[in-house]
Amino acid sequence: MSLTELTNVHVKDVTKRWFLIDADGLVLGRVANLACQIIRGKGKASFAPHVDQGDGAVVINASKIVLTGKKSVQKIDFRASGYPGGQTHTHYGRLMAEKPERAVELAVYGMIPKNRLRDRFMRRLKVFRDDSGVKQYPYAEPIDVKNPKIHSGGPFVAKPAVAKVKKSSEGTKP
Repeated sequence: MSLTELTNVHVKDVTKRWFLIDADGLVLGRVANLACQIIRGKGKASFAPHVDQGDGAVVINASKIVLTGKKSVQKIDFRASGYPGGQTHTHYGRLMAEKPERAVELAVYGMIPKNRLRDRFMRRLKVFRDDSGVKQYPYAEPIDVKNPKIHSGGPFVAKPAVAKVKKSSEGTKP
């Protein structure tokens, strides 16, 4: 019986990249799921749940995220200050109008495992209401959100469209 040899990945050996997610017209849960997979490093071949080897995710156009069903009326964000009477209930329809960044952060925060790496993962999530994140993170690689398959090097990156060049018919006989 032969045993396969496993190698441990050290944090110093991991290369971190940044990915840009354009959330215009996408559903909140799908954006949060994609961002969670990126910041945890689930697409890397050397993924281990106890090692922080994830990449950074920049979500832009958070104000244009769509809520399905009756979530804008029924789903509630609850916060408590710790003082008597300090509870705050906010419907997601109002939350998406006032602070869409918080809605995305809460969705991603709920999807990350509840362990000591959670806060470190959340530091690599940057959410912007509009497209100002493109200017602040110019090195972030855009993701094709229509086909966000996660592979060993990271998600598929949207490639710029290349114009096809017509070959000239010089030197050919009619």
